[in-house]
Amino acid sequence: MTEAMGILERRRIEAEILKPVYEEMAARLGDAAAQEILGAAITKAALAAASSFAASEPNGTSLQSFADLQPLWTKDDALRIDVKRQDATHFDYDVTRCRYAEMYRSMGLGHIGHLLSCNRDAAFCTGYDPRITMERTQTIMEGAEHCDFRYTFDPAADKDAG
Repeated sequence: MTEAMGILERRRIEAEILKPVYEEMAARLGDAAAQEILGAAITKAALAAASSFAASEPNGTSLQSFADLQPLWTKDDALRIDVKRQDATHFDYDVTRCRYAEMYRSMGLGHIGHLLSCNRDAAFCTGYDPRITMERTQTIMEGAEHCDFRYTFDPAADKDAG
């Protein structure tokens, strides 16, 4: 059985494909419209991916099953994280190094890196299990020292709300 590709490598391949598409949209429509289109498309892709992950959970989704997906994003030293709290209703951590941000900057895509990666995070929660919400006030991608991910699980919320 082959080992699954890490998300960092997957995002690199996607960025190589999207870069000329984005540049052509920006040239024809302007940066604002190109970013709006790219952001909407990436959000839809994140929702679909999350739904697929959720459907493959044999025991249903939970904050623990969500947290168990983390190694896909940290694979290949893509993220260095410092877990602050992890229990049945909270999964809080800081990202202290983000190779996604480093990669996008090296590809000349730093200005849209937030669209290619960061903006997927909240949509992924909704698509995976709408009882999980994410709060984040800063990202390395946008110049902060660290990203502050704070996930909350509300078991009483309507699972079908997403």
